[in-house]
Amino acid sequence: MLQIGGVIFVFATVFGGYVAAGGKFDVILHALPYEGTQILGAAVGAMLIASTMTGLKKTIGDMGKIMSGSKWNAKDYTDLLSLLFTLTKTMKSKGMIALEQHIEKPEESTIFKNYPKIMKDHFALDFICDTIRMMTMSLEDPHQVETAMEKLIEKHHHEASEPAVAMQSMADGMPALGIVAAVLGVIKTMGSITEPPEILGEMIGGALVGTFFGVFMAYGFIAPIATRLKSAYDEEGLFYHVIRDVLVAHLHGNAAQISVEIGRGSVPSHLQPSFAELEAALNAIPAAA
Repeated sequence: MLQIGGVIFVFATVFGGYVAAGGKFDVILHALPYEGTQILGAAVGAMLIASTMTGLKKTIGDMGKIMSGSKWNAKDYTDLLSLLFTLTKTMKSKGMIALEQHIEKPEESTIFKNYPKIMKDHFALDFICDTIRMMTMSLEDPHQVETAMEKLIEKHHHEASEPAVAMQSMADGMPALGIVAAVLGVIKTMGSITEPPEILGEMIGGALVGTFFGVFMAYGFIAPIATRLKSAYDEEGLFYHVIRDVLVAHLHGNAAQISVEIGRGSVPSHLQPSFAELEAALNAIPAAA
């Protein structure tokens, strides 16, 4: 809803000010279909040249994040901490070998089945299982494990953020493409230099619509979209930081309760469960888990 309000506000202030200053829409409406097609077509074409098929599909699929933001909510973080509490407590009380069946087939695990949304995130599931698998192979140096996890998070974040980079690149190129469209309009005008001044004025005004449209779209819409996507990806990435912090805290010899409390500190403030809320969630973990 906030984003829709922003779009309306941009249009209202820009074109409202134009009309209030005595501007008329005739020239803009006449030139915009042609200038807009040139600029948007060139921008989309440039993005196709720079993108991979996988990246392009992800860019299209992630447009919903402009409105929804990060896919993780407060309950998901509470669930994650509950899952990690169960795993670390099991490792503390029964040893690494007790988790072998759970990490080898998480889809059949009585622990993981309680958290279906986390199971649907392939990276989160593999990240947890692969890290615990490393621990079962006697890689228990906290610093080595933390470094390995950090590299995985960085690689995943780089790949996940590709749509935001693509949109920002489009935003950076739009003003220049607007100039290209304007130059073509000037070339067209110079070919009609013998026309009367009122016709030449309209043609020059139409050419300048290209510059306006390129700058307006770049800084009014596409760059904010890129920023919004980047913000969503950055916030989603914190979900995996919680996993890293809890498992590394466990390797430092902390009790399960202390490990998840350390992880709770990495949860974004507006989604962070309180100590009491997390305590209640941990007490509500099914006995079968």
